[in-house]
Amino acid sequence: MAQTKGNTQDEQVQGTNAIKDPDEWKTGDEPMTGAQQSYLQTLSDEAGEETDENLTKAEASKRIDELQQKTGRGVDQDDK
Repeated sequence: MAQTKGNTQDEQVQGTNAIKDPDEWKTGDEPMTGAQQSYLQTLSDEAGEETDENLTKAEASKRIDELQQKTGRGVDQDDK
């Protein structure tokens, strides 16, 4: 990986929106995306829970994280 002033590329990526708290997203209060809604439905079905169709992008992201932990889907084996 490329090195810049002692920082690896992975360290540089950590400062991006990829790991930014959903509460800090500029578009977090917009309705969830179609992709979020679809994945949330899949996770909700697997977890045996209902899906809230009226979540914002930020709320959907948090709910997806919760359901991933519950179902094990999308979670690294080392994180379980």
